[in-house]
Amino acid sequence: MKPAAFEYHAPASVGEAVGLLAELGEDAKAIAGGQSLVPMLALRLAVLDHLVDLRRMEELRGIEQRDGGVWIGAGTTQATIQRSAEVAAWVPLLARATPLIGHFQIRNRGTLGGSIAHADAAAEYPAVALALDARLEATSPRGARTIAARDFFQGMWSTALQADELLTGVLFPQWGPRSGFAIEEFARRGGDFAIAGAAVAVQLDTDDRIARCGIGLFGLGQAALRATTTETQLTGSAAGEVSAEDIGRTAMEGLESVPSDLHGSADYRKHVGAAMVARAWERAVQEAGVQEASNA
Repeated sequence: MKPAAFEYHAPASVGEAVGLLAELGEDAKAIAGGQSLVPMLALRLAVLDHLVDLRRMEELRGIEQRDGGVWIGAGTTQATIQRSAEVAAWVPLLARATPLIGHFQIRNRGTLGGSIAHADAAAEYPAVALALDARLEATSPRGARTIAARDFFQGMWSTALQADELLTGVLFPQWGPRSGFAIEEFARRGGDFAIAGAAVAVQLDTDDRIARCGIGLFGLGQAALRATTTETQLTGSAAGEVSAEDIGRTAMEGLESVPSDLHGSADYRKHVGAAMVARAWERAVQEAGVQEASNA
């Protein structure tokens, strides 16, 4: 199929872009790399009167330390993130998630902001943003605001962004010493969306207790999820006394609207999800411990 007819706009600045979004309203959609939106338009799963192309805006690209964290522009491509030594050092979980996204052709055009704003429940970046307590920067004609990742993802392809708002950047906190990170997912084929996956961050204190942790889940609901109840139960526990398998099972408790489709039943996805959480947790805790030994 071919997309329905639409009017194309190519603004040169964020101000111009949000002005267009405000003027055109619900009939307009911003497009960055187009790796999610273009297939939907081609299949006519989405029909729009106006498309606002963001690719000309250099101000949406970049990687820098800012405000106690790492700011990455929404228009920064996934391939740029994958190649970045700074991201690998400063935001290891994001760096490790990136090679799991589609194929290299997709990562060459797909962007950080495009993936997060699209909010696909099976995508890696939303789960990473949740696990790391990222802050999402949005701009509209009314000005700029910051949205916590936990408040951003609202449902299937649905976020807290207003119709006239544009996601301009993401600020990832830098975790301190004795931190470990891991992401695990299961897909039928390499490059496919995950049936279930988990992104885990953990930080240990000097007594080998869990100072804080983040567990982001994907492929297990209408949007990316965070296992907050499990995180609360783990905080303060001795890292060596908790079972990864128990953590995986606990993270699956209380999940609602787990998909059931031709790729697997809801029960199957939860079974896989528990295994992914357990594997990611083991790797993250091991890295947090190894890090201490290397610094001794």
